[in-house]
Amino acid sequence: MRVRPISPQRLVAVLVDRIADQRPPGRLRVAVDGAPAAAPDTLAAALLAPLRARGRPVLHVRSEDFLRPASTRLEHGRTNPDSYYEGWVDQTGLRREVLDPAGPHGDGRLLPSLWDARADRASRASYVDLPPGGVVLVSGALLLGAGLPFDLTVHLQVSPAALARRTEPAHAWTLPAFHRYADEVDPAGFADVVVRVDDPRRPALVESGASSV
Repeated sequence: MRVRPISPQRLVAVLVDRIADQRPPGRLRVAVDGAPAAAPDTLAAALLAPLRARGRPVLHVRSEDFLRPASTRLEHGRTNPDSYYEGWVDQTGLRREVLDPAGPHGDGRLLPSLWDARADRASRASYVDLPPGGVVLVSGALLLGAGLPFDLTVHLQVSPAALARRTEPAHAWTLPAFHRYADEVDPAGFADVVVRVDDPRRPALVESGASSV
């Protein structure tokens, strides 16, 4: 294994190259997975314009727009790390409305958001038609290891110390969920691309001995 420092700008370029080079049947489904402290939504958003410049239609979907209703999500309290880990995201809805329609047998009609967590009601978003050859970027936390059908996975890895330091105090209760995720799922062990982001200004690509990004 080799850890290669890389600038944030170069990281975006490398990921765009990796994504643009892949053309599976249907559309390409990409996970940008990481704790909020790793800013997966920000990285996914940075990929949009360069991918469009490469001629790839692209849609960005945030997992936080696919949360379960509060009555289900908060059944065991607002700060329960096990509930956060096991059932905050409506993975069935994410698969039904985004990943399956973007798959090889899907029609490309995707729903960019399902639930407005602040209002605790359906988002009432309109469907978007993503043409063949398009890319859907799904960003958020705890996306891997549950069988969601992604074609390419990017995991933003943060050490426990950096995660504790960079997580807002109001969200410190989520830390056990991410420790559990690292132990039980080990996303850094199988994601297609792993990026260490203890310092977001100085990311580093983690490369296996057999291949590199």
